[in-house]
Amino acid sequence: MEELSWESSVTYSINAIYLLFSAYLVFVMQLGFAMLCAGSVRAKNAMNIMLTNVVDAVVGSLSYFLFGFAFAFGEGPNENPFIGTSYFALKDIPTASYDYSFFLYQWAFAIAVAGITSGSIAERTQFSAYLIFSFFLSGFVYPIVVHWVWSSSGWLSSSSSSSLLFGSGAIDFAGSGVVHLVGGIAGLWGSIIEGPRVGRFDAFGKPVAMRGHNATLVVLGTFLLWFGWFGFNPGSFNKILIPYPNTTNQGNWTAIGRTAVTTTLAGSTSGLVTLFGRRLLVGHWDALDVCNGVLGGFVAITSGCSVVEPWAAIVCGFFAACVLIGLNILSLKLKLDDPLEAAQLHGGCGAWGLIFTGLFAKEEFVIQTYDAGRIGAHRSYGLLLGGGWGLIGAQVVELLVILGWVSITMGPLFYLLHRLRILRISADEEVAGLDISSHGGYAYNTHEEESGPRFYGDYMRMQINS
Repeated sequence: MEELSWESSVTYSINAIYLLFSAYLVFVMQLGFAMLCAGSVRAKNAMNIMLTNVVDAVVGSLSYFLFGFAFAFGEGPNENPFIGTSYFALKDIPTASYDYSFFLYQWAFAIAVAGITSGSIAERTQFSAYLIFSFFLSGFVYPIVVHWVWSSSGWLSSSSSSSLLFGSGAIDFAGSGVVHLVGGIAGLWGSIIEGPRVGRFDAFGKPVAMRGHNATLVVLGTFLLWFGWFGFNPGSFNKILIPYPNTTNQGNWTAIGRTAVTTTLAGSTSGLVTLFGRRLLVGHWDALDVCNGVLGGFVAITSGCSVVEPWAAIVCGFFAACVLIGLNILSLKLKLDDPLEAAQLHGGCGAWGLIFTGLFAKEEFVIQTYDAGRIGAHRSYGLLLGGGWGLIGAQVVELLVILGWVSITMGPLFYLLHRLRILRISADEEVAGLDISSHGGYAYNTHEEESGPRFYGDYMRMQINS
């Protein structure tokens, strides 16, 4: 076996360090999700929602290790365009294609999906149901979509080793569809099947405000997610030391910097538009709405962050805010109750992100991202930039198949849990709060719901006396 040169060893090492550092940044997003979720629910449910975020990580770790990674990236003589068939429990890893750093990075993505879904069904779901759907979502439903879009043998992949769908393949660079749309649609089905929280709508069907208890945690969570997104989007290049031919100073490091810029601009624009948009609608400046607006911009740009110009990212953020505001209004009219607006934010803005990429992707950047800037390469690119219908067609197909796949897997699962009476807690437990009814006490020593039971023993005595 030929020994690696010193230069090759340094290159591999730097690329591995970059990928590991990106994985750590993405994992920090779990802390961001936890803080955002905790601040967005009422104080009597804060411990429950933080525990579900921990469960998403620990359950997702085992399910993704055992078979999730294999379904997503398994290759070999039996490889096919729909599901991976090797690397179960990381058998035969590392290989020439994948190593432990890559697994860790992809694991950090997988556990984020379940965190998105848990926000949609917060404050009314049995803890055992979290364990079941988190395992199923991160171990099976999500990895199948990953294989379609990100595996070299996937039928939707822009890096396909065989043929490209419509001569293009779908461009979903960091997962507006693969991660966010999957989590958002799963959460939508959960919230529909569970129904709204007690008291969310009055007797006439009008919405009753149920504000989160801590704006400080929401803002802290938003900034942690912003920080983590610099691993989520730029980190998806996987390697930083890839020079582009016929240039003296450009390579993946250039595209990585541009990707960080487009991510920042989209989130900032969306936050600003949401700030003024909600001001016109509700009459005051709302910090919590702005935080969701910022995240909506990040979700939307995640698909095309590496293949669009910075000015296009501003366009992406503007319309992401419009999508989020519009879907929030529609959800209230339809009496859908999503405490963290996860289905609207991750589902709606994720869908817009896929379409946006099909409209604004620049051919030069597409070639840099998927062909390492190879001279003479040609790729389908954005429809509005003259790239034809191939890319936008592939984007629409990805959107539709994700919608269908998640609906036929997670919808029946939530319905089965509902029929087995292990999905939703009772009305009495919901009114008392999940912290006291399921977890033995509150997250805080003092809280706003002073009229409720203070300790688990008090709650049990109330149940006996009622």
